[in-house]
Amino acid sequence: MATIEKFLGRRVEIPEDRRYDVKQGLWGRCVDRTIVFGLTEPALVLYGGVKDIDWLVDEDQPVRKGDAALFAITGKILYLEAPISGSIQFNKILKGNPSLIQTDPYKDGWLFLIQPVGGIDEAYQSLASPDDYLEHLRRSEGGKNPEGVKGGVSGMCKAVYSGIGEQTI
Repeated sequence: MATIEKFLGRRVEIPEDRRYDVKQGLWGRCVDRTIVFGLTEPALVLYGGVKDIDWLVDEDQPVRKGDAALFAITGKILYLEAPISGSIQFNKILKGNPSLIQTDPYKDGWLFLIQPVGGIDEAYQSLASPDDYLEHLRRSEGGKNPEGVKGGVSGMCKAVYSGIGEQTI
């Protein structure tokens, strides 16, 4: 398990036994002939947690990489896309208990699984390595703001928050 001690003021972990969809902050893990996907701890921190979810496609429906598959209410509205093509199934337990996504993101809080079209190895290898994902996180707003300073660290954010009196520079 890789750890980032300070990511937006929080300690987050990244399992090293998985691959990652960097753009969305999804982890992927091979289980039998499927790849199970869920949100990473850093993504949950950046999104402000998950309050509710809904499926955007039917169970066992074929999806293409990039198709919107899941709708989540976080600190904002979030549409998660299928990171690979294949037949999708959802974690039905989350409908009645979406807090599992936050409290157990790497086990019971998984979102969906996809049985890939074609070879599972090719689909799995199309996702980023843990090292590539960690490097992406270091360059992200969370990595650039290790203390979790309100208003962020970019010049634009500082200007906006200073203008409304929320941050002293």
